[in-house]
Amino acid sequence: MFDKLKNLFMDKQDQETDDKYILVPESEINENLKRDIVNLEEVGEAYCKSLQHKYRSKIEREDKQNLKIWVCRDIDGDQLPNLSSEQCLEREYRSQIAINFDGFTDEEDAYVHYIQLWYYFGGYFKGTGTLYDLSKNHLEADIEEKLEELLNQ
Repeated sequence: MFDKLKNLFMDKQDQETDDKYILVPESEINENLKRDIVNLEEVGEAYCKSLQHKYRSKIEREDKQNLKIWVCRDIDGDQLPNLSSEQCLEREYRSQIAINFDGFTDEEDAYVHYIQLWYYFGGYFKGTGTLYDLSKNHLEADIEEKLEELLNQ
């Protein structure tokens, strides 16, 4: 009985996460999509800057210093120094909103919370992308939700 309830809960959780993203087949990964990804990352960067300023003092009252919210980019897990959204159509490119503060971890790629924006999985023969759906979701509200979780930890 417990397993059935667990599976029901997990299916609902997976479905909620999937609703935030658009699955993009390789045949649709083109310059038009690149423009959308660049726009999404620019919107994300603006929200990061605004929310970092808004939440900094609230987070510091919780003894969590140097709140940092940013758009983090990597290719196959490597955070390259000059990586920008211009490389978003390269396989294994990933961008996400990352939230962190001093003392959480020493690992470079571990964050307290993150929201994936775009990920292009290359695969062996075909690639697939997942893109945060701005038309159905509100990125700023999703970031604030993660910040509120951080405040309540």
